[in-house]
Amino acid sequence: MAQSLAKILLHTVFSTKERRPFLRDKSLRDELHRYLGGILGNLDCQSLIIGGVEDHVHLLFTHSRTATVADVVRELKRSSSAWVKAKASDLADFAWQAGYGVFSIGQSQVDDVRAYIAGQEEHHRKVSFQDEFRRLLGRYDIAFDERYVWD
Repeated sequence: MAQSLAKILLHTVFSTKERRPFLRDKSLRDELHRYLGGILGNLDCQSLIIGGVEDHVHLLFTHSRTATVADVVRELKRSSSAWVKAKASDLADFAWQAGYGVFSIGQSQVDDVRAYIAGQEEHHRKVSFQDEFRRLLGRYDIAFDERYVWD
C-alpha cells in the first residue's frame, strides 16, 4: 500500500491543577476551547468538539498519524497554559494538572461523546469532576490508584 491512512478518535480529559475553578468566566472558557482547537489543528489533529466547566476540559479529536498522544497533550497544556496566564493578572497562577485521561472511541460513539461533552455544564450540576473521571476510568476498565490520580 503506497499511502498510510488512519482515523484514531480520542476523548481526552484533564483538569486544572488541584481542580481550581480558574475557568469560571464563560467567555474565557469558550475562547480557551477555540484556542485548544487551534492547537490541535496545528498538530494535524481535527477537533470535533471541546467543552468543559470551570475546572476541567474534554476534547474529542482525530489523532494525528505522526505524533504521540503524550506529545499532543503536552503541547495542548503547555500552549494553553501560557495563553491563559497572559489573559489577566488574576490568572497568573493558572496550571493544568500533571496527568490526563485519554480514551479511544469508535466512529459509532462520536455522536454520544459529542453530546456528552456539549452537556458538561448540566452534567456537573449533579456530578463532581472526580466522580466523572472515576466513572470514565471504570467504563474503560482502567486500573488506577486513587493516591496518584489527583494533584
